[in-house]
Amino acid sequence: MNPKLTFLLLPFALMVTVPHAQQSRSRVGFVNVQAAVKAMPNSAAYLKLNTSITADLAAKTKNIQTLAAKAAASRKPADQQALVKAQQAYQTTQSGYQSRLNTAFAPLATKLNATVAKVAKTSGFTVVFDQTVAAKTGLVVYANTQTTDLTAAVIKALK
Repeated sequence: MNPKLTFLLLPFALMVTVPHAQQSRSRVGFVNVQAAVKAMPNSAAYLKLNTSITADLAAKTKNIQTLAAKAAASRKPADQQALVKAQQAYQTTQSGYQSRLNTAFAPLATKLNATVAKVAKTSGFTVVFDQTVAAKTGLVVYANTQTTDLTAAVIKALK
């Protein structure tokens, strides 16, 4: 195809598709997954496990920070080895904990995802994000929570 013809047709093609794309009525919603999980029946065991794991990992992190400060100040090989050993133990522990959390959360996630999908469909939403993840990652800069927050409806449907 002639390159000049392509440059002439490209703006026309874009003009034809833009109005169609703007007519789509997609609605984006948000759910505070943590609040929904807390409100779910049978979530107590998962929440207790999550709390204890978070506390244990926080203690291990504090220990690593202490070891790192000591190793930086002393520059002794023994202190460096202790730091590396603690970091490796942390990674192993964290991996094991993540596996336990995933196993404990799986039945809750199945029910939660199905409920979110049902509420979203009946409310006319086409996409639903985890509110916390969207905020932390910067995925969503602004959202009118009065019209996009499905948390209360999801919690009501879960009970």
